[in-house]
Amino acid sequence: MRLAAADGLAPGIAETWAELREEQEVAPVHAVRRGAFVWMKGDHLDIGAGGTASVPLLGSDGRPVGALSVLVAAESGEPDDVRQSFLRSVAAWVSAHRERLTGTPPGLGRVAEPERAVLMGELTAALAEALTSADVLAVVAEHILPPLGADGLGIDVLEGGRLCLVGNVGHPPDFARQLGERPLSSHTVEADVLRTRTPTFIESITDFGNRYPDWLHMAIASSKNAWAFLPLLASGRAIGCCVVSFSRPRSFTDAECTVLMALSGLVGQALERARLYDVEHARAQGLQRGLLPRELPSLPAVRAAARYLPAGRGEQVGGDWYDVIALSADRVALVIGDVMGHGIAEAATMGRLRTAIRTLADLDMPPDELLGHLNEIVSDLGEDFYASCLYAVFDPVSRVCSLSVAGHPPPVVVHPDGTVHCPDLAADPPLGAAEPPFDTHDLRLPEGSLLVFCTDGLIEAATGDVDQGLTQLQQALSRAVAETSYFSAADRDDAGRLDDLCDLVLTALLPDGRQIDDDAVLLIAQPRPTAADDVATCDLPGEPRAAGLARAYVREQLASWGLDDLLVTTELLVSELVGNVVRHAKGPIRLRLLRSRSLICEVYDGSLTTPRIRRAAYTDEGGRGLQLVAALSQRWGARYFGDGKCIWTEQDCPPRA
Repeated sequence: MRLAAADGLAPGIAETWAELREEQEVAPVHAVRRGAFVWMKGDHLDIGAGGTASVPLLGSDGRPVGALSVLVAAESGEPDDVRQSFLRSVAAWVSAHRERLTGTPPGLGRVAEPERAVLMGELTAALAEALTSADVLAVVAEHILPPLGADGLGIDVLEGGRLCLVGNVGHPPDFARQLGERPLSSHTVEADVLRTRTPTFIESITDFGNRYPDWLHMAIASSKNAWAFLPLLASGRAIGCCVVSFSRPRSFTDAECTVLMALSGLVGQALERARLYDVEHARAQGLQRGLLPRELPSLPAVRAAARYLPAGRGEQVGGDWYDVIALSADRVALVIGDVMGHGIAEAATMGRLRTAIRTLADLDMPPDELLGHLNEIVSDLGEDFYASCLYAVFDPVSRVCSLSVAGHPPPVVVHPDGTVHCPDLAADPPLGAAEPPFDTHDLRLPEGSLLVFCTDGLIEAATGDVDQGLTQLQQALSRAVAETSYFSAADRDDAGRLDDLCDLVLTALLPDGRQIDDDAVLLIAQPRPTAADDVATCDLPGEPRAAGLARAYVREQLASWGLDDLLVTTELLVSELVGNVVRHAKGPIRLRLLRSRSLICEVYDGSLTTPRIRRAAYTDEGGRGLQLVAALSQRWGARYFGDGKCIWTEQDCPPRA
């Protein structure tokens, strides 16, 4: 018996009577079996009823063909003769109008004819918006399962002769883990469906065992009792299988089979499109991951943490980037930028700009000059390419952060007392639209303060306005610093606490995992100034005795620092560097030593000439000084100022006691 109409019952409750078998001990079955009025006391549907009264529906030959049932409240008791007579009259009227009962009511597992067009239209519209394979699964679960009264769904795709599970709904976790990726031959039902390109409908666990006895254990593990295996076809080929399952045994009418096949055709086309998107998206995400830093370096002058959030819709890849770059003299460059637009082309452009910045930063260019060169690179890409960028250099000795801004949101400074402010900086136009020179801004940072950088995708996510977003960012930072007791807690490493701050700020700006329309970056850095006793400076005369004075100063200073192991090499290095200034450059000459994870030796002079390593012949009496410098140091280089230059070297320091 199939339920044809119901009133006053929730679909989930009436589902209990969606299909009744003759052996069940319920009132409708007894009424048909006996052909007479039946009263059964008790709450058979677990809804608080006192009992069920059922009257048989008679066919044209006078034999029972169904039953009309009424659930009675507990206080009413069994219907008296008058009420029984009334029920028989209603049943007689229903029997005379049975042709109006076209099937199960909506929500109880049957799709009536008028609803099919609506169902197809809603499913088509929803699938048109589904981007990924996971989206297709969610749409099918939402739009197909409830009208059919189904409660299980699985979608597999065919890849290289193997079935790969896209996802499942309504199955036990252990069963889902058994599916995973498996050879097509290991699942006979789906193999038959994909080979014949025709659906298979299994109406009960017994039916499953009769047709596929070797796989009955899988049917039992699924906790289902009826299945519709539907081939997913696209571009004239089978690409996978959709399995709709039911907790109770049931049969499938011809009309339902037709509807399911039509639905599977829509799902197949959507899944094929989604798989292409998934492949493209995976490539884009791989490109994005390859272009962004895998992890930020831990440097003596800066600790930093960052978060990159891809856009929630679209290609989910864009041109936002960030970087932390080690410079000479323990200085650090902090970079954040955004190539306007979304897509693989923008991500590739971002990669080119990030590489260019690293190359220019290695030349120790000041921020304004570096952005000038970067502006030329963006302009050469074409008229439609623009990018915003903020390039900052923190000097741990002077405790000054020098930065230039090209169309980018300004940084936010968090002071050790918990106050937060955004410096009022005049930003130049974006790269590609700017006309150098760029302005340089100097921020003197109190010890222990934080520098916070972000892209517009983060601060515009909630309000759509940059100024309001910056205000919200400052408020979120203030709460996060107070909540974590950041400036008073010293029991954890800086990197771990910065990670906590990043997470708290993102949670405040994007509550409930809100998707964003633009990719976004958050970068929080804590500058760490160099201690005064780790810096030593000496002025030298511009004459030959300067080299000897430099060696004496080095011996004295390295002895006080406990770096006797580096004495010989450091004396040789400063002798060569100071001697080169005396012979080839001009004064004034100044020697500076910095003690950090490495020993840094810097020699300043008043010349802008560029030092170059010469290829000395065997018979040459000179020209090997810079070769010696390169051999004795881990790194060496030069940086330039308006009135001179600095030649520097780095040597690894032994660990401090």
